[in-house]
Amino acid sequence: MIQTLEAVVDEHGKVQLLESIQLTVPRRALVTILDERPTTRFADEIALFSEAALAEDWDRPEEDVAWSHLQSAK
Repeated sequence: MIQTLEAVVDEHGKVQLLESIQLTVPRRALVTILDERPTTRFADEIALFSEAALAEDWDRPEEDVAWSHLQSAK
């Protein structure tokens, strides 16, 4: 099944999907670069989508221990 997903490609060529997708195996993809620039709305959406992915990595006990030396003493 072919699916179309919206994404933004940054100036370094990194592709950021604007919605999540679950695949059971790796798949090939085609990327079409449009003439228009992403709007601020897209940047906001990227930040929102990144938040969940980063939270999975950052909200772990190991991360709290690793960064505890930067927390101010009370």
